[in-house]
Amino acid sequence: MSHLRRCIELAAEALEAGDLPFGSVLVDADGRVRAEDRNRETTTNDPTAHPEIALARWAATHLTPGERAAATVYTSGEHCPMCAAAHGWVGLGRIVYASSSRQAREWKAEWGVPLTSPLSPLTVQEVVPGLEVAGPVAELDVQVRELQWKRLRMKQSAAD
Repeated sequence: MSHLRRCIELAAEALEAGDLPFGSVLVDADGRVRAEDRNRETTTNDPTAHPEIALARWAATHLTPGERAAATVYTSGEHCPMCAAAHGWVGLGRIVYASSSRQAREWKAEWGVPLTSPLSPLTVQEVVPGLEVAGPVAELDVQVRELQWKRLRMKQSAAD
């Protein structure tokens, strides 16, 4: 749970910086944190600046194929299809997420927010069949929901 809590801290940092609230941590087979990042798409104007992409790129450069396969990516929100594909191409191992893509879609529907992703809402396992995936985590998904709600309120305040 400590790695997922760190992901939520990174998501909060992203929100404070003006980005979407997402954070991820890459942990090796020995439980050591090897890399971490947060969303940076708004502040960089790069819609691919997701933390999961950054970790996949880092792993491709710094870890052997065996180390990548034995690693776990912890993340505040389930990988989008783009990030899941990068994860699969690099050969990273297990994913553990605090909240699911399905939950995010349900929250947006509840709040009357249209879905804006240009990608189909595929799960990680639909993109990378056979990958071990765990989540959502009941007590932490609420925290992710709160960050998403705070982002929506900030966006609405800026529009007023």
